[in-house]
Parts: sequence; structure tokens; C-alpha cells
Amino acid sequence: MIRPVQRHSFWRNASPLTCLCGGGLIIMASDRLAHAITTAGALIWVYLLSMLAVHAGLRIFPRWGRSALLVVLTSFIASIYVLLLWIISPLCILEMFFIISLVPVICMASGIFDRLETQYLYDKLFISFSEAVLLGLLIVIFAIIREPFGYLSLSLPGGTQGIVLLFSFEEESFQPIRLIASSCGALLLSGYFLGLYRYFKTVETSKGEK
Repeated sequence: MIRPVQRHSFWRNASPLTCLCGGGLIIMASDRLAHAITTAGALIWVYLLSMLAVHAGLRIFPRWGRSALLVVLTSFIASIYVLLLWIISPLCILEMFFIISLVPVICMASGIFDRLETQYLYDKLFISFSEAVLLGLLIVIFAIIREPFGYLSLSLPGGTQGIVLLFSFEEESFQPIRLIASSCGALLLSGYFLGLYRYFKTVETSKGEK
């Protein structure tokens, strides 16, 4: 019996935003827009290809030791992304290797393989893509806020230095504003964002109950 597809609304309790497993990734990967875009690409790559591989091997994967097998599988798919990125921009992957290595952990911690085990392939890929894009979009939004205020610049991945600056000002910013580029600033920004999210979620829930 195929269960109804659980489509992840932005405000529902099943939303990936209610899970803190990606919080550390958001803080570390959002220091620069170039790093955020690279991480978003890794999320989409790992989520989609891992789900496709798990669906293809659903009947041959053993029940015993399945978790360990999924760890190896997601890590292998992430390593392919690292290899491709190494060919394109070696310096970029040197800066991003640790962050990208966390993507398989995020994928496994989300429990997406167990939640969607009995769904059709299209639904699995659609929900996997949606969750990866949502988390990646959050990282990009944080980076768009943090980098211009913290470093007075905005960057894209690529180039001989690993990043290409769209613009950069040499003047030093005020210390309170520059704080947003640090981990403390990212935590403060996360706190404001979670506060807004909870507020709008409460409003949306109240409307749905009327």
C-alpha cells in the first residue's frame, strides 16, 4: 500500500526548517556567497543521486547493516562532487572540503530515506529536491546578508583563487557590522530568522484552524 505523499509545506511540522541538523552547515557555509552556492550544489547533488541510488537498490539492499551502507553510498556520491569540483577549481575545494563532507551527514540525519521508502520514484526525487533546495536557499540568503556587511564584498565560485569577487571595498567596516561575518554573527542572524519563522508559522497555523 503506497502511503500518501508527504509534501513539505514551508510552515508544517514536517518542514526541514524545524530540524536543526542543518544549523551548523548554514553557519559555516554562509560566510561567503561563493561557499554558499557550492554547498547548495552539493546538497542537491547528494540528495537527488543518493535517493536515485537507494530507489534502484531497494530490493537488493540488506536490512541488516542498511544504515552503514547508506553512509558509504552518500559519502561516495559526495566524493564524486568533490572530484568534479577539484577538476574545475582546486582551490575552491580546498576551502570547502570539510563543509561538503558534512552534506552526507545532513542527508542521513534528515531521515529522508526512511520517510520516503514506499513512495514512487517521482515523488522521492521531487521531495528530495525540494528539501535540498530549501536548505541551500537558506544558506544562500544568509550569505547574501553576511558577506556584504561583514567583508564589504560579494563573491561567486571559480577563478584561480577559488572565488571571483563581484565587488569589494577596501575600507574597513565598523566592528559591530563586521561581527556578522563571524560565527557569533551567524548565530545572532539565525536567532532573528528563527524568531520570524516561528512567528509567521504561528500566524499561518492560526489561519488554518479558523
